[in-house]
Amino acid sequence: MEEQLQAIQNNAEKQIAEVKAFHELNDLKSHYLGKKSILNEFMKKLSTLSKEERPEFGKKINDLKKKIEDLIDKATARIKENIYFQSLMSSEFDYTMPGRPINEGSLHPLSIVQNQLEDIFISMGFQVAEGYDVEDEFHNFDALNTPKDHPARNLADTFYIDNDVLLRTHTSTVQIRVMEKYKPPIKIISPGRCYRNDKFDITHSPVFHQIEGLVVDENINFQDLSFTMDTFLKKLFGPDIKFRFRPHYFPFTEPSAEIDITCFNCGGNGCPTCKCSGWIEIAGAGMVDPNVFDILGIDSEKYTGFAFGCGIDRITMLKFKIPDIRMLFENDIRFLRQF
Repeated sequence: MEEQLQAIQNNAEKQIAEVKAFHELNDLKSHYLGKKSILNEFMKKLSTLSKEERPEFGKKINDLKKKIEDLIDKATARIKENIYFQSLMSSEFDYTMPGRPINEGSLHPLSIVQNQLEDIFISMGFQVAEGYDVEDEFHNFDALNTPKDHPARNLADTFYIDNDVLLRTHTSTVQIRVMEKYKPPIKIISPGRCYRNDKFDITHSPVFHQIEGLVVDENINFQDLSFTMDTFLKKLFGPDIKFRFRPHYFPFTEPSAEIDITCFNCGGNGCPTCKCSGWIEIAGAGMVDPNVFDILGIDSEKYTGFAFGCGIDRITMLKFKIPDIRMLFENDIRFLRQF
């Protein structure tokens, strides 16, 4: 019986190695492994053997079945590969031609400018802090010394989710959370999305992006703010840019100021871009109001600080001369490909 099993194995190896089509392979599979296969017939002969011999020969038959199954699997893969290769050779496609070019993606202009702003401030020793888009009134208004009757708290300006829950109207909320968690000295910027109940037009969007900064330490004064803004604006717009402080009011800074830069379109001579003033508003800033420190438990007699904030969308529009803020949100591929 051992000689017969060896003969079956030799025949199977030879026949399966020579097979070239699936129907031939299926015939061989049925011949060697089917219900009426030669090996199943062999199993019936085990009854003629003694009890001691049956386990040994039964194992040999099963081992042979496994070997033949492996040979058939390899032959199946070989035939499939041959069929695929023949289909390639028979087609009229020229495989030496270069493939279709793959268009590489690029960063959105807002991301380009935000990354540039972060790099500038990091080079000046600032750390990047992030916060929540959904905030409460304390962090968005109360802790920033905003009066209860301030117009910014109205539904006409702020998106409320619940009585005390809202979409943040500025990233100053991050400054509050940082001052809650860490003691001075503090030197951070907080970029991110903000939300206000504005109509979507050329210069306004209900969703926009801000980057705000905060510096708190001993003996910080307005001259430190001026130096920081001068360094930042020259790195952003070039060494020839000039800026000025214009008195303004913010609840959380005192004194407060708007920051204007010379119009880079006309050099300060006056043009439609700057409404013939020669200046373009770029940011708001001021010294942190002592009331803010007192609310957060920071000693306002020991520490002073300054804060500033500017719109990433506005800077993006100025740098790339984009006439309409809506272009930043429409995902027009013709517009985005320019970046």
